[in-house]
Amino acid sequence: MTQWSPPSLMRICFILLLRSRDQGKRLSKIAKAEGINFSDVVALRLDFKNILKVDNLWEFSSLTKLQLDNNIIERIEGLDALVNLVWCDLSFNNIEVIEGLDSLINLQDLTLYNNRISRIENMDGLKNLQVFSIGNNDLKDLENLIYLRRFKKLKTLNVGGNPFCELEDYKQYVHAFLSNLDFLDYRLIDEQTRTAAMDRYQISIEEMLHNERQAEIKQEEDDRKRKEFQLHKDAYVENMNGIHLFEMMYAEDIEGQKLNEMPGIEDLLLTYPLLHSKKSLLAYANRCLMLGSVSMVNVRRKIKQFWECVEEAKKENKELGMRSIADFMSMKKKLFQELSQIGDQKMLEKKATEYNTELTELWDRLMGLELQLVDQLEEAIKDFERNMQDMVTNFTENIQGFLSQCRDLENQHHEKLLEVSIVTLEKVIKNELDEEITEDLRMLFVDKDTIINAVTSSHDVHLLKIDNKEDDMVTRINHWIQNLIEKIHKDEEIDRNRMRISEINHTVDHLREELDSLDIIQGSNY
Repeated sequence: MTQWSPPSLMRICFILLLRSRDQGKRLSKIAKAEGINFSDVVALRLDFKNILKVDNLWEFSSLTKLQLDNNIIERIEGLDALVNLVWCDLSFNNIEVIEGLDSLINLQDLTLYNNRISRIENMDGLKNLQVFSIGNNDLKDLENLIYLRRFKKLKTLNVGGNPFCELEDYKQYVHAFLSNLDFLDYRLIDEQTRTAAMDRYQISIEEMLHNERQAEIKQEEDDRKRKEFQLHKDAYVENMNGIHLFEMMYAEDIEGQKLNEMPGIEDLLLTYPLLHSKKSLLAYANRCLMLGSVSMVNVRRKIKQFWECVEEAKKENKELGMRSIADFMSMKKKLFQELSQIGDQKMLEKKATEYNTELTELWDRLMGLELQLVDQLEEAIKDFERNMQDMVTNFTENIQGFLSQCRDLENQHHEKLLEVSIVTLEKVIKNELDEEITEDLRMLFVDKDTIINAVTSSHDVHLLKIDNKEDDMVTRINHWIQNLIEKIHKDEEIDRNRMRISEINHTVDHLREELDSLDIIQGSNY
């Protein structure tokens, strides 16, 4: 691997930083012609080059050390591809904002000394940061340093030369709130100094630790929900857990929301579970969720078994082909040795004919093996496709069955709600309601037609939501299986077959050219 840069590489890299992408590619070709492979470079030094913009470094995929100090760089950019970077020096530039570091997850040592930075930010991805130098910048607020608490591996920090360093207690503040540090401004922190600082800020630290723990708990819960949602989405049953389906039905149901405000609605619908406890709808939704999760486990198992079968068939076929080629190569070696000993032209022509006959037979054997593999894979794909279609059909039928039961619940709810609404209308007309109702709700109880229309409208919205959910789930699962089968047929089998046939023809042509290159027929030296 290349350590640091020879003068020729340094010049090329400097030009790369200044030129366009197309020009950069041409310079890349020049570098490779000189024996310089950018992807092998692990350390690059480009200090004191008056570089204004960092760009065109994407080919340095193995770079671990980058030195860009003492330039006139204004923005941190162009480093996205340098994912292996461990050490980066951007000191003595004109940088005002920390940015462009998201992909540098392996970075351990970052130097931004002597720039124009006024805020520590945008470094969340640097989980491995151990050394950070941001001295001689424009940091005025000590609370800026609280951001650094997220870097559990940070041991060395240099902040000297910033405006907040003029504060009398800035070092105690750092010692207290960044208790993992071993060195501050190039000085070792002793335990006595750290303990005294933590005692001084004890109350603030305890409050901060509490807040951080609460934030961690919330983040863990958010991450758990996000992973759970992704698992459900992969199984095509997202938002079928909890009361999501129920809430979705009422999200755009304005009339239904008003009707749920009817006085005594909870008591009047006590016998109907949808509005009272939602348990029935929740049970069906959770059964959908469980079905989807189990189905996806089975699907993944079937897919894994299919690919294992394919790889085993390809491996066996390849071994047979390699054996045929090895046998031919042994014959070829022996024949070529004989040709070197033969001077008779007719005998040479006879041996050449024998060679070509053997070569034709090799081609036949290899093509026969490929045809055999095609038949094997075609049968395996058909079985796989049939199994997957059966699983998908079973899954969709069960999902449709559960959602049909949800529709039955909604129909029951509609009938009960209509009954309750008519009773409420009669009470409104007779002024028998003991409770005051909102003006929006009262507008629904003008007459029988108005309230029936409102209840029917709510019912239609609910049924539409259930229908849309069913269509979405079924459409997506069918689209997925269609894409999977098409990919297997085209990308995995058709493309593989074409490539294999091309390899066989290329190999046979090469072996035939080897004989032709000997020039054993007329005009030969034999």
